[in-house]
Amino acid sequence: MKFIMNSSLFASLFLFFYVFLGVKAVAMLMYYHKSVLLHIIFFELNSVFMTFPVIFDWKSIMFSVLVCFISSCVMFFSKSYMSNDIFLSRFVWIVMLFVLSMNFLIFIPNLISLLLGWDGLGLVSFCLVIYYQNPKSLGAGLMTAFMNRIGDVGILMSAGWMFSQGHWDGTFIWNFDMSYMSAFMILLAGMTKSAQIPFCSWLPAAMAAPTPVSALVHSSTLVTAGVFLLIRFFSFLDQLVWFKPAVLFISVSTMLMAGIAANFEMDLKKIIALSTLSQLGVMMMSIGIGYPELALIHLFTHALFKALLFLCAGNIIHLHNNNQDIRKMSQLWKHLPVTSTCFNIANLALCGIPFFAGFYSKDYIIEMMIFDQMNLVTSMMVFLATFLTVMYSVRLSILVFWSSMTQNPYLCNSDEDIYILMPLLMLTSGAILSGAAFSWLMMSPALVPFISMFDKMLVLSLTVVSGAMGGILFSNAFHKKKMMINDFFSYMWFMSLLSNNFVSIPVLKSGQMALKVLDLGWLENISGEGIFSFLINCSSNNQKSQGNLFNSIVSLSLITLSFFPLFFYFF
Repeated sequence: MKFIMNSSLFASLFLFFYVFLGVKAVAMLMYYHKSVLLHIIFFELNSVFMTFPVIFDWKSIMFSVLVCFISSCVMFFSKSYMSNDIFLSRFVWIVMLFVLSMNFLIFIPNLISLLLGWDGLGLVSFCLVIYYQNPKSLGAGLMTAFMNRIGDVGILMSAGWMFSQGHWDGTFIWNFDMSYMSAFMILLAGMTKSAQIPFCSWLPAAMAAPTPVSALVHSSTLVTAGVFLLIRFFSFLDQLVWFKPAVLFISVSTMLMAGIAANFEMDLKKIIALSTLSQLGVMMMSIGIGYPELALIHLFTHALFKALLFLCAGNIIHLHNNNQDIRKMSQLWKHLPVTSTCFNIANLALCGIPFFAGFYSKDYIIEMMIFDQMNLVTSMMVFLATFLTVMYSVRLSILVFWSSMTQNPYLCNSDEDIYILMPLLMLTSGAILSGAAFSWLMMSPALVPFISMFDKMLVLSLTVVSGAMGGILFSNAFHKKKMMINDFFSYMWFMSLLSNNFVSIPVLKSGQMALKVLDLGWLENISGEGIFSFLINCSSNNQKSQGNLFNSIVSLSLITLSFFPLFFYFF
């Protein structure tokens, strides 16, 4: 029992120890400008080497350190959040398997061996989404698993087409006959794992998992796997003419859709999940304009402040009797001063306010888009998505922390749990300092885009204006009226219905009809049940005839004997 209660702390300390060693390894590799590629060869078949490669460069180790740092904070947070769970040790083991699968994905550059981490993420994420074991969690888990299986099939088909090259290492792939199909399948895998249109509906549904799992999934593990896959294979994918325009169109559409849906959502966790979807679109947009390094920096900075957002939201939900509706929250800055401060710092980083983490990556991506003279339609969609990001962030803060009192007066919230405060404060320092640190480490020396003062101030002005509009328009807007346009936006352009009910309802109705007409109808009478009833009737008649045979013969004999004297008398 003692191990069960301390298993999350043990996992947190273990991950902190790994982070300490990883930081030293990153510093050494950056100082010596070295990378290590280790190939473990299993066997050779027709000049095709079946190997298990592992790459150790400073970017991979830094990503692994970031994943383990966030995971350690999540484990520390789970000591308090999951304290009433009698299966805490099982939860910890599943989360540690999740972290291990993500590390496999980070350190393996081979498309075949990559499946070890890729499928591990899919399997363990299903176990985590259905952790609470109710019908809603099962439906969300099945949607997550089935949609990610599309990307798994894409990886397998791409690996099959690459067999002619004799290897599957992403950094050494050249053009071949099936390059287009193989690249399309890799893109499909990245789209499904990172929930880009039209595979975006599983991301809000995965909120059925416990909140610490959501903090881990939506910050640095599952949803970032698709982005990291495209970054890893960018040198091969960039050779194809259609790749960057396709990624750009898909990512900008996803940003716009997620930003609009978040402004219509009332579930606290789903709003943060939709903001994750929007930021994944920003990363994909950076890949689409040809800057995978900037996408990686935004992935790192986003991981820290998004994990902080989810842990703050988890603390709010935990102290609100598991309520997630933001319409029933208000004036929390009085009850939860530390949580509200950390939450607002993460929101400022998400909006790209200067000198917070998001400013150094998100604004740089938009400035590089302006510098490369992107077309007008795409630029306007990106600016609109940025506008909506600030708007839903301001709306969320106003409704949760500063709106009029709506919750029950007997709720007494407290911020004093050390297992809650420590991970929040550590992630808050990352949300403030990580942007500058990563920009100095990964982009120095870098080419600084020289743009006009108007272009330079455009993003900042857009942020300020959208924040003001969000405070004015959405401080008391609850969308009470039932309107088609509200449903269209809140259901993510009906993507959730198209990918879920649109597919499942016709199948379920046809199955119900087949059950009534065939299994419970005429097929029942002429097949198993009908034959069974016929045999029972025959058997019962046979038993009746066999049981009454003696009585019938005796009766016939008596009747015959009684008639014999009369016959002899008359004849």
